[in-house]
Amino acid sequence: MLRSALLKLSENEKFGTWVTSNGTTRRMARRFVAGETLEEALAAAQRCNEAGMMVSLDHLGENVASTSDAQRSRDAYLEIFEAIAQERLQANVSCKLTQLGLDINNEFCTGLVLSIVERAASLDNFLRIDMEGSAYTQRTVDLVKRIRARNPAVGTVIQSYLYRSEKDVADLLSRGCRIRLCKGAYKEPEEVAFPKKADVDGNYVRLMQMLISSGFYHAIATHDPRMIGATIRYAAAKGISKDDFEFQMLYGVRADLQRRLVKDGYRLRIYIPFGNEWLAYFMRRLAERPANVGFILRNLFR
Repeated sequence: MLRSALLKLSENEKFGTWVTSNGTTRRMARRFVAGETLEEALAAAQRCNEAGMMVSLDHLGENVASTSDAQRSRDAYLEIFEAIAQERLQANVSCKLTQLGLDINNEFCTGLVLSIVERAASLDNFLRIDMEGSAYTQRTVDLVKRIRARNPAVGTVIQSYLYRSEKDVADLLSRGCRIRLCKGAYKEPEEVAFPKKADVDGNYVRLMQMLISSGFYHAIATHDPRMIGATIRYAAAKGISKDDFEFQMLYGVRADLQRRLVKDGYRLRIYIPFGNEWLAYFMRRLAERPANVGFILRNLFR
């Protein structure tokens, strides 16, 4: 119930204005968000690189209402790729399609994404299309397939809590698409998603095995030691090299596991979000770790 309430609050405009103007909440958000400027995100990326970790930069934002806002988001992503090249960072980029106009027009959104992917390819880099709520899953998969038919410097994300994910993985693998596997952070109805954590985890392991056995380079995104252990054991049993896949983890989450994976010789990429539109992302992180909520509420109401 708490998780559902947090996710619902993230959509409330008045609540959002109140929270984002509160200094305590802004400081708490910095645990999960590198900052509000590209310069702050680049500094965080540099620190990760120095610690032996690759990164994926995400300029936060979603569900834009105008073409001009979508175009500004496109320009921001082009700037990020240029900055990565200039700073010689071990980094790629992640983005959400609703930030690039998917709610406005599919073809318009496709054009913006293609321009970003082409810039990424010209710089020998890569764009990852994040997966949003299940209402966008089919449109996201379709758009990624259209873009990839023209330029391979694009991949996407599959969420193991959706019933449809095994079929989507098979479809995308048939096209050579690189995939990031995660459990999923949105509130979904039982009609489309496994309601029990054990089923989500079981599906995660099945999909992980499909991915790292495919011969393509994929990302296993998790903070769950059991999922990490299952991946390590499966890769070892199948003779899959540590260089043939990567783990991914979120900025500010389980630094102990991050250091351990790097020490053990695994490839690790840290997802680093930044920007002014941090509320929805922050609330999803709180929904995953409700223990943080009490601390925030005590300080908000002082």
